[in-house]
Amino acid sequence: MDYFLKYFLFLCNLVFTVLGLVVLGLGIWGLVSKESFAQEKIGNIGTDPMLILLTLGFLLTLLCLTGCVGALRENCCLLKLFSAIVLVLIAIQVLFAIVAYSMQDQIEGYLRSGMLAAMAGYQDDLDLRFITDEIQLGLQCCGADTYRDWEVNVYYNCSSPGVLACGVPATCCVDPLQNGTVWNSQCGVGAQLLDEFSAQSVIFLGGCLGGISRWIEQHEGMIGTVGVVVVGVQILAVFITTRLLTTKLSEWYSAAENTSIPWRWDQGFKLTIGIIKICLMSFD
Repeated sequence: MDYFLKYFLFLCNLVFTVLGLVVLGLGIWGLVSKESFAQEKIGNIGTDPMLILLTLGFLLTLLCLTGCVGALRENCCLLKLFSAIVLVLIAIQVLFAIVAYSMQDQIEGYLRSGMLAAMAGYQDDLDLRFITDEIQLGLQCCGADTYRDWEVNVYYNCSSPGVLACGVPATCCVDPLQNGTVWNSQCGVGAQLLDEFSAQSVIFLGGCLGGISRWIEQHEGMIGTVGVVVVGVQILAVFITTRLLTTKLSEWYSAAENTSIPWRWDQGFKLTIGIIKICLMSFD
């Protein structure tokens, strides 16, 4: 049984090690492709979303490698370190879930602020543009609360002298493809000047915050299941690690009882008698 648990823990950690390496590779690729290490950009690397991927990938790889080597070599120090970190992660996740549930209204405000900030930097940051476009395309929405929120962007602001003034990105359009094949990046030009009745045939009127809330409500069962499975896998990993540690320590104690401990007591007794004799002789 312990033999099976040992290699099961090893294989699970190996899978997550590969996953961590993939995430780490994506983070490095993103930073390199955007030339984030260039001298003129290195000062802003701390706010680059790709740095989050790189950090998560590195930590996941390091943690799972610890579990792999600890399980394969039956190294108690590595197994203890692995189980301690996983326990901390479980506590953090449970605490995060409790805080998120108790602060739903505040979280919505944070999401609104984040969405507006992403819209404001839409033209200047490729990561923000990608994330915003994916949200608007996936949820078929436009802006945070309404399509007029794009006024926060300096290029889409109605006071802008450019061609994008009073417009919205093409990902807000109901049909962004011209003739069904070619992407029309100008399909949202002037959309903010339209009233809602006229605009509904051109762009999506609903904001993305409402779309996110509806998506969460529709998939709350799946989200809960995934959360329980993730925490359950971590608890199982801690259980297996504890079982392996217990077995290993039992083997050590058994070996000590059969060999080392009797010899140590015998030698210790003789050493004590010798010390007492020396002390008595010094008083003579």
